[in-house]
Amino acid sequence: MQRKPLNMFRFLVAAIIFFQVGFVEAARLKDVVNIEGVRDNPLTGFGLVVGLNGTGDSGAAFTNQSLKMMLERMGISAKETVKVNNVASVMVTGTLPPFARQGSRLDVTLSSLGDAKSLQGGTLIMTPLKGADGRIYAVAQGPLSIGGFAAEGGGAAVQKNHPTVGRIAGGAIVEREIKFNLNNEFSLQLALKNPDFTTASRIVGAINDLFGKGLALAKDSGTVTVKVPADYKKQVVSFVSRLEKVQVDPDQPAKIVVNERTGTIVMGDNVRVSTVALAHGGLSIKVKENPKVSQPGPLSEGETVVTPDTDVEAKEIDAKVIEMEEGVTLGDLVRGLNSVGVTPRDLIAILQAIKAAGALQADLEIL
Repeated sequence: MQRKPLNMFRFLVAAIIFFQVGFVEAARLKDVVNIEGVRDNPLTGFGLVVGLNGTGDSGAAFTNQSLKMMLERMGISAKETVKVNNVASVMVTGTLPPFARQGSRLDVTLSSLGDAKSLQGGTLIMTPLKGADGRIYAVAQGPLSIGGFAAEGGGAAVQKNHPTVGRIAGGAIVEREIKFNLNNEFSLQLALKNPDFTTASRIVGAINDLFGKGLALAKDSGTVTVKVPADYKKQVVSFVSRLEKVQVDPDQPAKIVVNERTGTIVMGDNVRVSTVALAHGGLSIKVKENPKVSQPGPLSEGETVVTPDTDVEAKEIDAKVIEMEEGVTLGDLVRGLNSVGVTPRDLIAILQAIKAAGALQADLEIL
């Protein structure tokens, strides 16, 4: 079959994306695996943002209660209910990186919890940030930036970005460290980001070829154990640095990912189709209403009525039949479907039908 560059271009522009993954270049080991114990930890906290120009919470009871408690801790008596719309309750989130030390600074994000209209110009009051174990690992405070604005008048409003979410660069200080001494480790556990038996086997082979036989061992499709060589005792950081540069050819199963909401389809080059005949066609029905008014003559008895006048036109599109032989590749499938002239929505239905017929040798995942 001769290729048609113009038709292929139109087919790709129609929001169908094909990634050729059959000939993947070697990837660094650091991009394929994670080292167990070397990970980020999420932090969260509840805080108050003050200094708003009347755009804070107006009816949130927890904001008034939190403000009252804060004032009492500062020695200020607040017996009556406090209502200040210059204050907003926020949820503060951040990420504690591995090996973060006391005094290190973290970026934090603030998201409004109440009915505040904008956090512009506000300042976060000292807020403790806790981990999943409930312990405090950092403290956040400082002026925030929302990267936009919001303004409204009697009949118009303008908004840029999201005014109820802000960010403080370096706004949190680490107060507690997570103890983990990498140099005391005698072995490392490598967790594959995309578990696969072939990829795990290739990782073992690449590591053993570089450092010596028997150093790496695959426990399963998602875990590879690597012993620290005797030459790198107490120098595990240097060993990890060399380990991260190891080149590996990752493998993956044949898969087609379909997003019905956007009409996007992603295929791998290792997708195969068994012998199958494909017909594509459809029925186009057009209904047009032409209402007419029936009106009685002058000085006569009667009433004006509307009479319907409907034109129905049905047109059947001739179906084209193409045959794909055993072992058809992605390129053959694309060219075959392109010759039929299918749209992205039609292609989704066609792939589902081929999968139901048992002729599609790939996993079909629908988002």
